[in-house]
Order: sequence, then C-alpha cells, then structure tokens
Amino acid sequence: MRTSYSAVDTYRQCPQRYKFQEIDKIRTPKSREAIFGTAVHKTLNYMFKSDPLFPTLDEVINNFRENWPPRESFEAEYKRDSQKRPWSDLDNKMYFQAGVRILKKFYEKNPPWNFSVLDMESRFEVALLDKKTGETHVLAGIIDRIDKTPDGHYEIIDYKTARKMPSQAALDKNLQLSLYSLGLQERWPHLKTDNIKLSLYFLKHEEKLTANITEETIKKSREHVLKTIGEIQNHIRSGKDFEPRPGPLCDFCGFRSICPAWRHLYKKETDPSQKASMEEMDKVIKEYFDLKKADKEGTARMNELKTQIEEYMARENLTRLFGEEGVLSKKTAQRYEYDWEKIKTILAELGKWEEILKADETKLKKIMKEIPESAREEVENTRKVSKEYSTLTATLKKNS
Repeated sequence: MRTSYSAVDTYRQCPQRYKFQEIDKIRTPKSREAIFGTAVHKTLNYMFKSDPLFPTLDEVINNFRENWPPRESFEAEYKRDSQKRPWSDLDNKMYFQAGVRILKKFYEKNPPWNFSVLDMESRFEVALLDKKTGETHVLAGIIDRIDKTPDGHYEIIDYKTARKMPSQAALDKNLQLSLYSLGLQERWPHLKTDNIKLSLYFLKHEEKLTANITEETIKKSREHVLKTIGEIQNHIRSGKDFEPRPGPLCDFCGFRSICPAWRHLYKKETDPSQKASMEEMDKVIKEYFDLKKADKEGTARMNELKTQIEEYMARENLTRLFGEEGVLSKKTAQRYEYDWEKIKTILAELGKWEEILKADETKLKKIMKEIPESAREEVENTRKVSKEYSTLTATLKKNS
C-alpha cells in the first residue's frame, strides 16, 4: 500500500474523512485556514530560494501580495457548505494583514542569509516492512525545509500557521516528525538519529519547538503507521463502515454536507422532497428528548421512538440527528472474546497470571496497564469480536 503521513493522520482523526478523501477521491475546496497556510508557505520558500542574493523584506511582502489567492478560492468553501459564514472584504483584509505580520516578524528574526538551507518542499519516500504480513508499504511525504546547522547537524523544520502549540511531552511523541526523520535517513543513509534535529516553527507565536526524538520513538512511530495501515486494509477487505468521529476539526472539513455525522443538518436544503418525512422525524426526536428529560428511559414509548430513530438513521445512512434540544448519536460498539490459553502463556512469563486466576476481562484490563507494550499487543492479538451492536446516545446541546 502506498500512503502518506497526511493520509495516516486523517484516518487517525476521522476514518470517514479518510474514506471520502483517499478511497472515494472526492475533491472539496480547501478550508480558508489551509489556503492561508499555503500562501504563507509559498512566500517563505521564495524568501530562501535565492542564494546569495536573498530578497529584501519589501520583496518578500510584495511576493506575498502578488500571489495572494483570489477571492473565489476563499468563497469556494461557503459555496460547498452553506453552514459556513460568507467570505467578506473585511475577512480578506484581516487574513492578508495577518500574513504580512507573520512574514515581517519571521524575516526580522530569521534573516535568510543566516541559514544554510539544503532543500525546501523536499519529497521523500520510506519503505515500511510489515513482518507479520510480509507486505512492504511505501510512506511518502514532503518536508518544508532542511537546514545544515553550524554544529554539523541536519535540521528539519515544519512551518505551522495554527494558533495552538503542543506541550514538549506531546512534541516528543510527534508522529509527523518521527516519520520525517525516517525520510531524511532514507535519503541520506549515513545520518543517525542523533545528527537530526526535528522542529516545528509556530509562525503566529514566533516560536520554534524542537522535539527530543529517540530511536525508540521512531520504532514506535513505524509500528503505529503499520498498525494504522493494517486497520485501513481490514476495513476495506471486510467492507466495514469507516465511521466518522465528530469533533472540533469538523469545522475545517470540506465533507460536512455529505458526512453521516452532519448530513442531517443539510438535508432540508439539499433534498426538498424529503421535507415531509424530515418534519415527521423532527417530531419523533423532540418527543424522544422530552421523555429523556422526564427520565422515562426504558418505557414502551421510549423504546418505540428509539426503534423509529435507529431505522431512519440506517435508511438514510446517518450517524447523528440534530433536534432543537440536542443531538442523537449512533455509535458502533464491540464486545470481545479472548483466547485465554494464549493469554495465560503471555502473562505467566511476566508473573501476572496469578493475579487473574480465573479468566476475567475486568482484571485483564487492569493488568494491561502494567505490562510492557509488546505484551499488550500480543494480548490484543488474541481477541476477536464476539458481538457488534449500535448504541444511541442523546446529548442535550445544540449542533455539537
């Protein structure tokens, strides 16, 4: 399988978005934040492109101005998603000025002649062998910038226009940077992990954070990617749904209007013929919430409404319904059964089997937190799904 860090990260964030993007190949307009970030990245590349006659600050700002995306690029997101706020002249001005501020501060703090830049927008590929299956997967990516530092190290720098900065602990486990290290070592095999610096430069804050990536971190990142690829392949082979994972990142997703977790919000606009049936379902949802608030859980009427709701969600391929008083969410839950004879062998070697004595999943979950990661993985590999079922949860909060 050929994939990329961004695709792996997309799957981790939301399997449904991965399916739309990587399998169905559905194209959507970029978010305004993504368009802005791309514009800033392009000008930063221009800033370091000429050597030794680097551009002046005025030339850098002029390059940004000349290549500022047309208004249509920013408006495309609203045309795709009517829930978004239309793009205004004020929005355009504020985004442009924010970009100029970032570039001015960056130039002043990082004059291009002070750095030995080896490459920008550097493409890489890494071959990952899955020893369990014998398959070799190819992971591709692009590194924003590679520098040679005065002390002889190589530094990978990835620009970020996001406002949120991670903690040092989170940075030290950063999957993206670990994979970039693999990419650089694939390109120049003589490099060791200790010779590579891995940094994220947060442009809005003028802060560069450097990760403490070790060989163990890189090993775990490799295993994590292979595990994720395995999950994707299992979904494809089994025909299982790629379930959406609603969260804050949905605000920047171009697939909201067709996503099972959000499509209900758009149905009246996109399909007027469904108006009558949707109005009827609105009544069912309202009554369900009324009974929920009155603590009538488990009553005959409550169960009847729940059946209607679940049938409607299955028929319309929806995982969430939006009512005036909250959101109803359907999630797939799984129950597992374990091969206790194999688990006994694994835990006995660690001196932990006696703590269970009788095969007990609750005790097993407690012990799983105490044993090495390799043993946890062995235990997890012994289990199989014994039952799969849907659960319906009600959240008394609008459009969350």
